[in-house]
Amino acid sequence: MWKFTGKERPEFALEPAPGQESVWDYPRPPVIVECNRIVVVEAAGRTIAKTSRALRVLETASPPTVYLPPGDIDFSRLADASGSSFCEWKGQANYYALATGGQVVAWEYRQPRAAFARLKGYLCFYPGRVVCTLDGERVKPQPGEFYGGWVTADIVGPFKGDPGSAGW
Repeated sequence: MWKFTGKERPEFALEPAPGQESVWDYPRPPVIVECNRIVVVEAAGRTIAKTSRALRVLETASPPTVYLPPGDIDFSRLADASGSSFCEWKGQANYYALATGGQVVAWEYRQPRAAFARLKGYLCFYPGRVVCTLDGERVKPQPGEFYGGWVTADIVGPFKGDPGSAGW
């Protein structure tokens, strides 16, 4: 079984083409980088959020998660959802569902750990539960039920959540 050392891509990692990023070049612990691409989130044909001021979190083996600033989100379309989860790097996540009901579609860190303070109030949406686009490209969801990574043509894996990735 491959064990991450933080120094090199594993043999099974895909080689990125020019203009692509390998998730195996992302760091651990994760980092926040700015994302100036046009990000749009829609549900039932209506826009929930649109921004060019998003933040991406990059972490080894996972597609980026894209967090949108609260000022660019229509919170009237969302409602607090029950439950929470904990990330060793970012802290406790709280969830949102569509205001019309249904499954969880987004999460936020209301009190993030110090290293991720920039994420406070920002939401990340699950691209498999709502329509998310980056510069017009429809985002594919990261494999696995729990993960919320944003897979686009410029990201190569394999990704955490793919079959056989449980040991990464």
